[in-house]
Amino acid sequence: MPMVVGVVAGVAVAAVAAVIGLFKLMWRVAEPNEALIISGSNHKTEGLEAGMGFRIVTGRGTLVLPGVQAVRKLSLDLNETELHVDCVTHQGIPLKVRGVVIFKVGDDFVSIANAGRRFLDQQKLMSERVHNVFAGHLRSIVGGLTVEDMIRDREKLTGQTRAACGTEMEKLGLIVDSLQIHEIEDPTGYIQNLAMPHAAAVQRDARIAQAEANRLATEAEQQSFARMAEATRDSEILQAGYQAERDKAAAKARQAGPLADAGARQEVVVQETRVAELEAHRREQQLQADVRKPADAKAYEKRTLAEAERDARISGAEAKARETELAAAAEATRVKTAAGAEAEATKARGAAMAASTRATGEAEAAAAQARGLAEAEAAKAKGLAEAEAIKARAAALAENQEAVVAQQLAENWPEIVKAGASAFGNVDNMVVLNGADGMADMFAKALTMGGTGLGLARQLLASMNQNGQHVNGTSLNGVAAPPAQKVPVQE
Repeated sequence: MPMVVGVVAGVAVAAVAAVIGLFKLMWRVAEPNEALIISGSNHKTEGLEAGMGFRIVTGRGTLVLPGVQAVRKLSLDLNETELHVDCVTHQGIPLKVRGVVIFKVGDDFVSIANAGRRFLDQQKLMSERVHNVFAGHLRSIVGGLTVEDMIRDREKLTGQTRAACGTEMEKLGLIVDSLQIHEIEDPTGYIQNLAMPHAAAVQRDARIAQAEANRLATEAEQQSFARMAEATRDSEILQAGYQAERDKAAAKARQAGPLADAGARQEVVVQETRVAELEAHRREQQLQADVRKPADAKAYEKRTLAEAERDARISGAEAKARETELAAAAEATRVKTAAGAEAEATKARGAAMAASTRATGEAEAAAAQARGLAEAEAAKAKGLAEAEAIKARAAALAENQEAVVAQQLAENWPEIVKAGASAFGNVDNMVVLNGADGMADMFAKALTMGGTGLGLARQLLASMNQNGQHVNGTSLNGVAAPPAQKVPVQE
């Protein structure tokens, strides 16, 4: 019993596998870009004649009886063919037309049926057939057109070609997605010659436009240069004014010549600014002549060029004459300004020297007056001091005459001893008798001679008591006095 069940199960599995295999063998599915053409049975399809003997399937699956029905695939992909066609226009001018045709089998059953009848086994020859169709119609259409029509209205050529080929392409079961004419070659140069007048006119207009643009640009540049020169001039004038004000203030502070120098510098800056303006004007005229001349040479023929050169020479001569005139005027103005500045500077220097001399004299007078007052005060103070000293000495002598004499002797003792020793000044050789005793006696005598100064001092003191001023020819206050009368010294 179990064996029977196993056999039954095996048979069932085999039957199922056989059914599945048979189904796979019979089932066919059409891809989105292809159509299945099934022949071997009589089918009626919408839009097709009855009894055509084949069936068309797109985008779905279908059962096919092996051995009874045959299945073929027709591609619905895009195809393209290059057009290289030699044509002759209505004017008899040979041209070569280059383009491309993009086509495919139509999606409807009628187109698929027509294409299947014609290209099912020759799908690779489809591009060649289409090329031949379009080449023939393109030659026919170009033969009825002129070169100008083809150039100016290429869409017309494309439309006529598609319209002429439409019926035949429909019979073939094909539709044209795109037809483009890429290039029209002209081996004879007719198109190039046809374009030359227009190119010349365009070139002429371009040259005129360029000349006009150059003229406008030159005018704008000259105006810009003029504004730059004007701004520079204004800036320099302002700077010169500020510098003049600073120099003027400094000159007033110092009372010297920089004020005149600042004025002269200001005039120089003004003259330099005028010269710069004249130079800018000359450059403007020169640039206009240099730029206008090539523009006129490009815009006109020989007559205009000659007139432009003549105008340029005349403008150059006038500019040169104007430049010479302006340079002479500027030089005259500069000389006049320099003379005026020198006169002002001389005047200012004279005023400054006079002020300086006056100030110096006043300062010297004030100094002399101050010195005189100081010397007078010093003499007065000195006299008062001397009077006080004399008064003090007199008081001291009145109180202790011996002490004052002793002090005077002590202060003048070296001179006194020198005067005593002068007695031996003329002695070349001295013979001393009695040895050491004789020497002692001699020195005693010398001292005795020097001691006479004590008597002299006494006499001077007595004389001082009489006049209160002089002692031994010397004033008590240290001021030199007339020498006193000599007192004979006892031998």
